[in-house]
Amino acid sequence: MKVLLLNPPFKEKFGRFSREQRSPAITKGGTFYYPMWLSYATGLLEKSGFEVKLIDAPASKTSLEEVMREVEVFSPTLLVIDTSTPSIYHDIETAEKLKEVTSAFTILVGTHPSALPEESLQRSKAIDAVARKEYEITLKELADKLKKVGNNISKDELSSIAGISFRFEDKIFHNSEREPVQNLDALPFLSAVYKKHLHVEDYLYTIAQYPQVAIYTGRGCPYQCVYCVYPQVMHGHSYRKRSIGNLIEEFRFIEKELPQVREIFIEDDTFTVDKKRVTAFCEAYEKARLKISWVANSRADVDVDTLIEMKKANCRLLCVGFESGDQKVLNAMKKNLKIEKAHQFVKSAKEAGILIHGCFIVGNPEETKETLQTTLNYAKKLNPDTAQFFPIMVYPGTAAYDWAKTNNYLISEDYTEWNTEEGLHNCMVSRPGLTNIELVEFCDRARKEFYLRPGYILYRLKQLILHPIADGPRMVKSIKVFAKFLLRGTFNNSSSKASNR
Repeated sequence: MKVLLLNPPFKEKFGRFSREQRSPAITKGGTFYYPMWLSYATGLLEKSGFEVKLIDAPASKTSLEEVMREVEVFSPTLLVIDTSTPSIYHDIETAEKLKEVTSAFTILVGTHPSALPEESLQRSKAIDAVARKEYEITLKELADKLKKVGNNISKDELSSIAGISFRFEDKIFHNSEREPVQNLDALPFLSAVYKKHLHVEDYLYTIAQYPQVAIYTGRGCPYQCVYCVYPQVMHGHSYRKRSIGNLIEEFRFIEKELPQVREIFIEDDTFTVDKKRVTAFCEAYEKARLKISWVANSRADVDVDTLIEMKKANCRLLCVGFESGDQKVLNAMKKNLKIEKAHQFVKSAKEAGILIHGCFIVGNPEETKETLQTTLNYAKKLNPDTAQFFPIMVYPGTAAYDWAKTNNYLISEDYTEWNTEEGLHNCMVSRPGLTNIELVEFCDRARKEFYLRPGYILYRLKQLILHPIADGPRMVKSIKVFAKFLLRGTFNNSSSKASNR
């Protein structure tokens, strides 16, 4: 039996739209994420004996017409379509058009239908089901049943699959939740799926050496940040981890089978949450005599001894959510981080020789115009290697979305407005004294002030001279995209501008 998994085309005119990043959009720096969750499902379905095709249309710049031809020729029994909040209407329209060329059972996956399964199913009869939250095993069970009965699958058979919401005879049913995957070692290596189905050169993380691959070493995050969509909607707050041996084997696989890859990005929400595990991984890395460098997502609370061990194991950079320079705002977003701790962390990282990419989100509860400036001053004082500034993006299923909706701060519930016409982030949160436009324009100003400091420009030129092979390719690819947004901002010369109350 054939299964086709699709990351649909969207906003092709303006760039490459990333559905799987935490805030889906076309990015100002050119970052473009791997379809990691689709890839996990692809690998598990193949391991289970199905003939599987994975199409990442934005990555390969495949048009909808070309996708339709591929789907018609492949003729799958099961069609899996990835989604996001900004693209959900277009994703469903794509499903409708694909229904014209195939009779496949069509199921949506991703954070948006996980949070709003009823609403997603009601938008079109072309959608047969939604797989909520983690969906690899859900899709395998569905494929097993379709293999036996084809499109004649019964209500009882569908009702036995945990984790789906489905339509049957014009009625919508919601099955029980599926338990999150506990034995992550049983899942295939993402890198093996990339090697078979994708081209690693199509993907770019501007903070990682190019080309790179992204993998997960664990799922879930124990912290309660109100804005973060994946822990709240997909994976939960329990951090489930792969074994150290399993991680080392995937690192070995990447070094051997993907020799062009220069770096590995560990995409766990918070890789450093378990310091003992991080140290054990670093020791195993050194023992295995691995050479490839890696970067990871981290909180700003790692001690200097752990950072030194990470550096010895070839950790080059950490992506860190500082978010705000105001303690009251950090407390309101439930960040569970002290400003003083973050300052010490940056000092320790510099001592260890690890670079920092700092992330800052503005517009959270308790934010004011004064705290915006405090955050910009804070970012300059921390002086990470690179920084990004985002207005708060609220998504269904998160506490931040509920806060905005309850207080009547959402300027629209039309999901097409979650991005600008060009596919850039378009803040939907506007409140008295601090509008959504002011938040977006502050982020534009913050980027200019951070990156156009003379001292920073000299630092980047020095890095490029000292490390032309390591830094050159990614910087060139990123600057081509980033420079135009840095100079003109989000709304200048654009036909799209956020609404403002």
